[in-house]
Amino acid sequence: MSNEITAEGERIAKFLSRAGVASRREIERMIEAGRITLNGEPLTTPAIKVTEKDRITVDGKPVAEREPARLWLYNKPTGLVTSARDEKGRKTVFDDLPESLPRVMSVGRLDLNSEGLLLLTNDGEVKRKLELPSTGWVRKYRVRVKGAPTPELLEPLRKGVTVDGERFQPMEINIDKQQGANAWLTIALREGKNREIRRAVETVGLTVNRLIRISYGPFQLKTLGSGEVEEVRAKVLRDQLGMETPETFAKKKETRRVSRNVKSGLKPAGGKPSGPRQGTPKSGGKNVSRKPRR
Repeated sequence: MSNEITAEGERIAKFLSRAGVASRREIERMIEAGRITLNGEPLTTPAIKVTEKDRITVDGKPVAEREPARLWLYNKPTGLVTSARDEKGRKTVFDDLPESLPRVMSVGRLDLNSEGLLLLTNDGEVKRKLELPSTGWVRKYRVRVKGAPTPELLEPLRKGVTVDGERFQPMEINIDKQQGANAWLTIALREGKNREIRRAVETVGLTVNRLIRISYGPFQLKTLGSGEVEEVRAKVLRDQLGMETPETFAKKKETRRVSRNVKSGLKPAGGKPSGPRQGTPKSGGKNVSRKPRR
C-alpha cells in the first residue's frame, strides 16, 4: 500500500493514538522525523488512512494490535515530570510506573512540584476525550499556601483573574484551616492550564508550597498511596464514559475477524466452513431440514 489516501480505515494519527502509541500531535511529529513506516515504506504524510490489515512500525518495532481501552489512577509523587521524555534528563512519571502496566499516556499533566491524582490510559482517544474542555469535569485540589487568606482576599479568584494576558476562569475556593504561617485551601476548577493555581494564587499575595490533586471528575484519589497505581473497573468506565467493556471489545474483534475470513474465503476457527455446505437446500437464505413424508 502506497502513501495515498484511501476510502477505508481511519487517519493514521488517530489509529496510532487509539493504539496507545502517542497523542495525535506527537504522531505527526514522529512522521515528520521519519520514525514511522507503513507496509515497509517510510511514511511521509499524516494525510493517509490505514486499517488493521496494514503493517505499521514505530522506530522499527511493529505496532501491537489495539487492546480494549483501560484507565488507571496514579498517585504522582513530587519531583517527577509528566512527559514521556525530558530534555533536562529529569525522572518522569513513566520511569516510576510498575513494569506490569502496558504502554500508557497521561490525561493532562501535573507539574514537577505537584502531586496527587493523575489519570493514565492506553487509548489516545480516551485521553483526548477526558482532556477536552467540553467534558467540563471538575478537578479538585488540596492546596497549602503561605499566609493567612480571608474570604475577601480570595474573592478575585472566585471571579476569575488574568495573569500575563491569560484569562483564568472563576475558581471555587474554601478555606479549610489555618496552621501557623500556612493555610489549607480546597480549590476546584474546570480547566487545567499550565501552573494555573500557583499563578492565580500569587496575584492575591499568597504562595503555594504544596499542591495535591484529589479528584478528576468522578475519579478520586481517596487512600491511594504515593506512587501507587489502581485500575478503574470496566463497569465504571462504561457507566462514566460510555466505553465498551473488554468483553464487548473482544466480541467486536471476533466479528471483524470472521467477517474478513468470510470475504477472503477462509474457514473460521475450528475448521468449519464459513458458508452453507454444498448441496444443502436453502430457503430464504437459511439452511432448512426436510421431514420425511409419512
